[in-house]
Amino acid sequence: MSQQGEKPAAHEDDWWRKLYDETAPDTGPSSAPDSLDDRFDSVSDTVSEAVESESEREPLPEVRPDPRTAWDPYREQAPPSEEPERKPEPEREPEPVPVATQAAVPGPRNTVFPAPWEAPAGPPGPRTFAVPKPPEPEPPPAPPVAGPATAPDPSALHEFPPDWAASDAPADGGGGARPLVDHLGDRPPTYEAEPAALPAATSENLDALVPDTVLDGARYGTYTLRAASVRGDSARFRGEPRRDALLTARFGAAESALVLVAVAGGVRGGEGAHLAAADACRWIGGAVARSHARLSEDIRAGRRADLKSGLHRLTDRTYGKLRARAAELGLEPGEYTTSLRCLLLSADPDCRTRVFFGVGSGGLFRLRDGLWQDLEPVIPEESASGVSEAGPDGDRLTMDLQITTPPSPYSDGPAPPPAELFRFRASVARPGDTLLLCSNGFAEPMRDEPEFPDELAERWGPPGPPGLPAFLADTQLRIKGYADDRTCAAVWEA
Repeated sequence: MSQQGEKPAAHEDDWWRKLYDETAPDTGPSSAPDSLDDRFDSVSDTVSEAVESESEREPLPEVRPDPRTAWDPYREQAPPSEEPERKPEPEREPEPVPVATQAAVPGPRNTVFPAPWEAPAGPPGPRTFAVPKPPEPEPPPAPPVAGPATAPDPSALHEFPPDWAASDAPADGGGGARPLVDHLGDRPPTYEAEPAALPAATSENLDALVPDTVLDGARYGTYTLRAASVRGDSARFRGEPRRDALLTARFGAAESALVLVAVAGGVRGGEGAHLAAADACRWIGGAVARSHARLSEDIRAGRRADLKSGLHRLTDRTYGKLRARAAELGLEPGEYTTSLRCLLLSADPDCRTRVFFGVGSGGLFRLRDGLWQDLEPVIPEESASGVSEAGPDGDRLTMDLQITTPPSPYSDGPAPPPAELFRFRASVARPGDTLLLCSNGFAEPMRDEPEFPDELAERWGPPGPPGLPAFLADTQLRIKGYADDRTCAAVWEA
């Protein structure tokens, strides 16, 4: 009975009993084939029968070209005249092919394509190469367009005359004539004019090698500088290093800049002569660099006494380092030493004071009005203990020997031991002058062979300084009997 006391017409759980009646037999697997494999086999058999019926009715031959010959760009093609004539085949309608058949059964893959790295098959054919196009004519130059003015180089403080600027360029505007190394006298020297042998080198002395030739130049203020150092003919022939050393350096900028030119010549026969010369140039350069501001101010103000005492002290310190270096190498001081001659040039166009100082042999000359003046006259030995003589134009040439100097305005500390003969000169340049500083290998022919300075006076006179290649050729004017290194620096005054 239900909750209301009524009897149900049928049992309310009959549908549940019919669905899950344990006494009802299980249906189990069907006896008909209905698996996935059975369905695939059925479809495959049907398609195969369709293909066989089509093939029995009429075969369809399919001609597939070989892809290796069809895409071969180098395959030789027969000329049109030699190809056999082909009869046109009658047109016929293609037989219908079931779409399902072609989609379901792809054709066999019996064609092998070459790999990308394989060479193409067949005989190589003619190859073509790109022909460069003829150069197109250059368009005419566009007219100059006025633009904003550019800031000038702070180091370029003087505008030189047009003839001076043109003197450095070749006359023909192109390569010009090649400068030749000439000789003076009735016959050339014994040695060749060009380098022959290089100095011996090892893995330990590579940092001590020096080049055969050094060439440099600059323009500041009212002057033009040319400098060169060349290995002598004898050293070139024997494979010995260049004993001379050259240093050109600028310290500071604008009008207060100071240019240093240092020329050093090692002693002949010394094993480390070229190293001593290089050390002297480097050490005097470092000393001037640390005091360049005060030196530049003294040069522009004309304080000769301060310059002399200060430069003397800097030179003494340099030679003190050379003696210490000789002791480190186990050498006598005379075996590791060098001559040292320097020029200090201000970049101020209003300053024409040129300062020379140094120790040892060499030369200081000036070309004025077509004539050379030796600004370093030979001083007798008995008067070398302390001399102050007037130069050709009233300039003072001061020499000191074994005399201690007053404290230097450029550095502090006790004074080093007395040095060798110290030379100092400060002179005022005139427009058109040429000042020449040189090592002993250049100074000897200047003093002993009149033909040599005469030739240089002709080459270095008007219209102005030569270019670097021409200057290098001029310094190598060969004279029989003079085969030492040549190092010189020349200053042309505008």
